[in-house]
Amino acid sequence: MNLVLKSKVATGILAATCAVSFSLFTSCTTAEPNTLTEQEKADGWKLLFDGKTLNGWRDYNGTELTVPWHVVDGCIQAKGSGSDASGYIVTDKEYENFILSWDWKLSKGGNSGMLYHVVENPAFKVPYVTGPEYQLIDEPNFPEPLEEWQKLGVDYAMHLPDKSKMKVNPQGEWNNSKIVFDNGHVEHWLNGEKILEFEAWTDDWFAKKNSGKWAGASEYGLAKKGVICLQDHGYPASFRNIKIKELPRKAGKEVVLFNGKDLSNWEQYGTEKWYVQDGLLICESGPDKEYGYLATREYYDDYDLTVEFKQEKDGNSGVFIRSWVEPVAKVNGWQVEVAPKGCDTGGIYESYGRGWIVQIPDEKENILKYGDWNTLRVKVQGNNVQTWLNGQEMVNLDDEKIGAGKGRIALQIHSGGGIKVAWRNLKLKTL
Repeated sequence: MNLVLKSKVATGILAATCAVSFSLFTSCTTAEPNTLTEQEKADGWKLLFDGKTLNGWRDYNGTELTVPWHVVDGCIQAKGSGSDASGYIVTDKEYENFILSWDWKLSKGGNSGMLYHVVENPAFKVPYVTGPEYQLIDEPNFPEPLEEWQKLGVDYAMHLPDKSKMKVNPQGEWNNSKIVFDNGHVEHWLNGEKILEFEAWTDDWFAKKNSGKWAGASEYGLAKKGVICLQDHGYPASFRNIKIKELPRKAGKEVVLFNGKDLSNWEQYGTEKWYVQDGLLICESGPDKEYGYLATREYYDDYDLTVEFKQEKDGNSGVFIRSWVEPVAKVNGWQVEVAPKGCDTGGIYESYGRGWIVQIPDEKENILKYGDWNTLRVKVQGNNVQTWLNGQEMVNLDDEKIGAGKGRIALQIHSGGGIKVAWRNLKLKTL
């Protein structure tokens, strides 16, 4: 992975490895690799590599394949000219819950990885700031010391495997790995043995994320779906028999976003004020009079959300859907507007690019009860977004760009100062 281990030694090994081509480790001699049995097909398995072409793979954040990968002897291979900043290829399709299995072989001292739930967005220059990684590395021959969280089989910089269960074939021989991701339950397997398991998005998971390497990567590991990614990290690496079986999403989960006591499970961005008073969540402009955000620590993609709000002062606020955080303290995504009368409460605004997507007809402006409690309902499912204010429909929109989005729910304080809004009964049901 991005080991911050680039050195003259590694560069020399890379050049030498490339000079001798791949003859030391490219022979794919297993009978009928890159095929599925009839039983596997019946069970729902799909191949991600056909053994002949790079169809179905492309550059990270790209539309075609230009980075240094090729097919040799039925193996998809990294040429070894990638780096921490480049050399990543991803699947055309996104995956959510799955069992992913693959065979792999590394060059001497090799370093690579299999990433999943990778988010593609120009805001993210490399995939590992969003997608977790099953680390692949030739430990015995790696030219520099490794931390435990950098070694083979780890959930990179997060969870460590049980070493007593790891049976690794020597460098130059094939190994098989498997990732199970089932609605937040994660397993790593190596050569038929389960070496690691954990639950994503628990308090323990967030404690690890926020205290280690990913403390500064606000969106790391949050996505519930994304592309699968292979890494060329400056060392030749071979893969074959890459296959996946998708697992069903468990919908219908009811989530209370605000407990009426504190801001647990929320993250604050910006210097504006967010606090709990008399069982209410209060947002209020601070002395900087800038934008402020309070975002869920988890991603929510498809859901039916209800919130109640009361505009005590100016009331220019909003509820972001499928939003993500960019430095410094900026939340991007799609905002369901909460604003004074005449300013399109219930409409949808894109915070980057298009601006207003749907504004509210004048005859619906009186639905808002300024200075009193209002109920806002937002239903997000695939490409469709529906909003209701006090039981009356405001928006019913199909939009592919929103459909491709993923991210947090976030509340906003608009810039300019003088704003105070109270919130209560924030809850959703997953779809």
